[in-house]
Amino acid sequence: MKKSTLLFLVFAATLTLHAQWTDNAAQNTFIANASADGGEVYLATDQVTGDTYVQWCQMRTNGWVPTLQRLDFEGVPQWDANGITITGQQLATWSQGVAMAATNNGGVVTCFSNEAGQCIAVRINADGSFPWGEQGLVLFDGQGGSRTELMAGDDGGVWALGADYDNTYLCHIDANGTLSPTITISDNSGKSCVFGLMVPGIDNSVFVVYEKETWAYTYYYEKEIWVVGYTREGVQIGPEVQLMSAQTIGGSYVHYVVPDGTGGGYAYIWHPAIGNAFNTYVFHFDHNGHSTISDLNGISVHSQDPANFYLDAYATVDPESHDLIIAYEQTDAATQSQDRIYMNRITATGEKVWGEGLLVADYTGVDYSEVKVDAFEDGSGFAVIYMQDNLLMAKGFDMDGNLLWNTEMCSNNSNKAFCENSTGFHLGQNVVAWVNTTSGGIYGQNIAPDGKMGPVELPEPCYPPEQFEGSYIYNGEDQTFGALLSWLMPETTPLHYNLYVVQPNGCTTTIEVEPTENTYYDEMTLIGTVIYQLTAVYEDCESDYALTPDGENFVSIEVTGIDESIADEIVTVVRIFTMNGQSLKTNDIHTLSNGVYILQGLMQDGRMACKKMVVDK
Repeated sequence: MKKSTLLFLVFAATLTLHAQWTDNAAQNTFIANASADGGEVYLATDQVTGDTYVQWCQMRTNGWVPTLQRLDFEGVPQWDANGITITGQQLATWSQGVAMAATNNGGVVTCFSNEAGQCIAVRINADGSFPWGEQGLVLFDGQGGSRTELMAGDDGGVWALGADYDNTYLCHIDANGTLSPTITISDNSGKSCVFGLMVPGIDNSVFVVYEKETWAYTYYYEKEIWVVGYTREGVQIGPEVQLMSAQTIGGSYVHYVVPDGTGGGYAYIWHPAIGNAFNTYVFHFDHNGHSTISDLNGISVHSQDPANFYLDAYATVDPESHDLIIAYEQTDAATQSQDRIYMNRITATGEKVWGEGLLVADYTGVDYSEVKVDAFEDGSGFAVIYMQDNLLMAKGFDMDGNLLWNTEMCSNNSNKAFCENSTGFHLGQNVVAWVNTTSGGIYGQNIAPDGKMGPVELPEPCYPPEQFEGSYIYNGEDQTFGALLSWLMPETTPLHYNLYVVQPNGCTTTIEVEPTENTYYDEMTLIGTVIYQLTAVYEDCESDYALTPDGENFVSIEVTGIDESIADEIVTVVRIFTMNGQSLKTNDIHTLSNGVYILQGLMQDGRMACKKMVVDK
């Protein structure tokens, strides 16, 4: 055998062992070994690295248990081909509900009920280690074993939610595994508070959207939807608020939630209680937990239509307008055999932007299922992913509902146990996964906002500035005043900085600062509080707001219009700034040309002060 041929075979074998995202719809990307009866596939993506965690359940010696695999951004599995199986607990042989969330400090938490009816949380680091132990943590003081939910916090920890047949239980788990006291959500009128879901509030708070229900008759319950918020310290955020009035519906028809990106969220549910035909109804609450849709029946995605059902919905939120983008199936009421997929855009006040909805996929004699919809990160559009019989299809749309592209993501006609959720678009790609229930194995596929599959170039990190600070400056000579702002430059030089300013009168302005500057002087004319926020703008992104040394994402300056800081003269000049905030290389005032400058220096008593100086030689 020729040496070149041998090298080629070795290279091919290496590629087989180390897969990456493929653009071949007939092949897709192998993720891990799984039995053909595996299911309950969940995904979560590390928003910093782009790594994707995939979790599925299958029968093991210790019951129906979660197994996990980690993929890097390129789609290469990082753990053993069999994944990491939760072996520290004995589980039931049926599903009691599982959850998973990727933390923001490089790990994943899985949560499930064990055979004893306890809610268990297990953390797995990116290297496959178990920092909370393989037994995990028992949550809610041993209560709430019927189902679990998880939501990543902004501090490396997670919020956990559990329920039994009467109450819902909530707690926060710190990154080190410390549990906060359990919060019990209950009703003193005898109604059960069950099936809670979470969305993030402001400052690491959480809103729980849950159902209050009472038994009506066989398989039917009278259900209401409520929302209540809590801080990390367990303080309730205002009163609980009713989103949906009582509806007598089947017990299996439950609600779903999605955060709105501003500290509130949307809830939606499909049921046949209104008009005796299935429809999907939408609700919204703001960052205070207040309902913004006055109709407690919700806003239906389509007018009442006895000839058709509108159900099996899945939703996302546009990051720019914060409108809900919801995709759903239409099927005829008579035979339930004529499937179509529609989508609608609904505002926080309940306006249906697209009226009776826009058609995504028309009836062609095939079945549609497993509909997913995810917004592009830049707010320019969204993708709808769905099963067409056993084929996997995706369509991209702009925010006016115009078709951008149509991609076949999987042409393999094998039966699939499809994922319960998609990852959403992060760092330029979205990921879905499934168990091949014909032959076994778990597979996945990525797709970019342009509809292309396969390798995606990891974008440059969108680093924010750091150590954002500011101080009030007054010049007694001409009675002018302003704010001197400073920051540390990010690791990567941006195109420019955006300085967002909220004036005392409520007016907002945006100031563009050169990328080489790390200070800015803002001369003011109004008295009151001025709020500053700072971002770095790159070619493909704008960073998060810069944080102060105290962890705030803004600088607040109290403007009084009087000299509050100094009466003595500066005796030692430390730095000299121009009026636009540029720091000069010299601190010798005698070398300055004519102009107006800000001196930063030490006074006689050692205090630091700033003072305006006019040079007129």
